[in-house]
Amino acid sequence: MLLYIHVPFCRSKCGYCGFHSHQPGPGQMESYVDALLLELAHWGDVYDRPSVSSVYFGGGTPSLLPPNVINALGSSIRRNFALKPDVEMTFEGNPETVGAMDTLQAIKDIGVTRLSMGVQSLDNAQLAALGRRHRVRDVYRAIEQAHVIGFGNINLDLIFGLPGTRLKIWLDTIRAALELCPQHLSCYALTVEPDTPLERACFDRSITLPDEQETAKMFLYGADLLEEHGFLQYEISNFSKLGFQSRHNLGYWEGKNYLGLGPSAVSTVRGRRWANPADLGVYVNAVSSKKLDATAEQLTPEERTKEMVMLRLRTTRGLNLRGYRMLTGRAFMEVHRPLVEALSHKDLVRINNGYLRLTRHGMLVSDAILAHMFEREEAAGQGELPSTSG
Repeated sequence: MLLYIHVPFCRSKCGYCGFHSHQPGPGQMESYVDALLLELAHWGDVYDRPSVSSVYFGGGTPSLLPPNVINALGSSIRRNFALKPDVEMTFEGNPETVGAMDTLQAIKDIGVTRLSMGVQSLDNAQLAALGRRHRVRDVYRAIEQAHVIGFGNINLDLIFGLPGTRLKIWLDTIRAALELCPQHLSCYALTVEPDTPLERACFDRSITLPDEQETAKMFLYGADLLEEHGFLQYEISNFSKLGFQSRHNLGYWEGKNYLGLGPSAVSTVRGRRWANPADLGVYVNAVSSKKLDATAEQLTPEERTKEMVMLRLRTTRGLNLRGYRMLTGRAFMEVHRPLVEALSHKDLVRINNGYLRLTRHGMLVSDAILAHMFEREEAAGQGELPSTSG
């Protein structure tokens, strides 16, 4: 099982962020921590102290948690869950908060093996435009402090396609990040989420984003540059040195059971899926009444198939065609042969050793490819596929 802990608090909301997070109000941090400790105990009882291969503190900004709270959560996790000896434990943080020595020491003390820093850019003007609170000097300081404490597995989150940027600026950002000697880089295209200040700024044209062609170049040339420096792409947005892939995220993409704790966290266990309430007060009440999974739904075979295709094709390994047959009872090419042949002709997909995978150019249009695949999956489920013989 994978364990995810959602921390819903941030010092301020970034203009592009669509995740569930907010500034903590009076007493909210205390209410959240009390409820989270109860939720940890609850699921430990329900699943009889289940075995856990990875723990991930995400948010929000987990590094806002005080050191004593971090220690309490670490103790509760080990008390209520059986952590495997080689458990991967990731802790997210922003450079201006995760760089504090007492915070880093508390994170290290609870067994965190992997730090993930929300750097986003290494240009102060870009950071200010994004609404980030840290500056470049905070990034250098946080990494230096992390090395002093003894962390040897550090991820940096970076965003490309920022307002006013071009390919050269993005490649310079990657080169600057490589000088910090991380083991992992997550490189995301800027996404315009609904109901965010970024969406409003794009609508009123107060900012201009790079066009699709320029953003595509950033993705393709950026990936080439990272591979030249020994960073292997193992998922659309993720690159790592050999042996430093995020096992937690790989578990998601491979369809493993995962348990999400905290407001808005999603869980999928044994084919059942539910989401915790996003509102802190409602979440606290749900924990108290032990009704967190009251709205759980059993995933249908069609939903499980779509998720398998979507998640596996995010990875560079791709979709195991034998696994698809075992889940659906049909051969993938029986359903998708015309589409696969057309995509293969355009060098957007390849089949090797029983796996279908997207090429790097295919990853650029993955949403459109998946939409076509899902249409054929629905038709196959209803027995409406036209014959492909003759």
